[in-house]
Amino acid sequence: MAYFLGRDVNVYITTEDTTTFVYTSDSAGTANTTGGAGNTLFAGFLTADGLASGSVSDVTGVDLSIGAVDEDITYFGFRNITKAEIKKETTVSLTRKKSNNSWDAIFNAGGRWGADSTLFAGDQEPTTSTGYRLYVQLKDGTEWMAVPNACVSSHTVSFNADGTSEETMEFMSYVTPLVATSSAVASLTAATSGSDL
Repeated sequence: MAYFLGRDVNVYITTEDTTTFVYTSDSAGTANTTGGAGNTLFAGFLTADGLASGSVSDVTGVDLSIGAVDEDITYFGFRNITKAEIKKETTVSLTRKKSNNSWDAIFNAGGRWGADSTLFAGDQEPTTSTGYRLYVQLKDGTEWMAVPNACVSSHTVSFNADGTSEETMEFMSYVTPLVATSSAVASLTAATSGSDL
């Protein structure tokens, strides 16, 4: 597990589609893919231009956990068991100062599973376009990490005694994360990379 302060990293969110943005409606409190007046951008599209537009502001902390899901295999006559890796498990928790209801709308109004021209429902078979792609860039620009096909698993809001509030959104993915240097960021924004569902 690695924890970064917001001042040490830049965070970006894109969809897994090269033409689709995800917006939230400030007045209706819903998620959509069409935008328009009174909408807030939540995720850009999967290109270098969309990456820049999907920048997350006011980030105070990023908690990045990488692990694996194992299956225990027992054998007759043996006390030891075999641990067979089934899949990778990556969790990214973003904490930011609450400035609007964008994250509330994503979690509560159908935006948890990404979009491909329309928002995905959580009860359909996953595709390579399911979820969001999260990018964590070290501020010195030397290293990028991308977590593909990440879906929103939780959202919490905390209120402090001084009247400020922070919110945390947790993303989870079973797809292997991608790491690149700043000169190879184009490989992280390719639609085919990381799509090992």
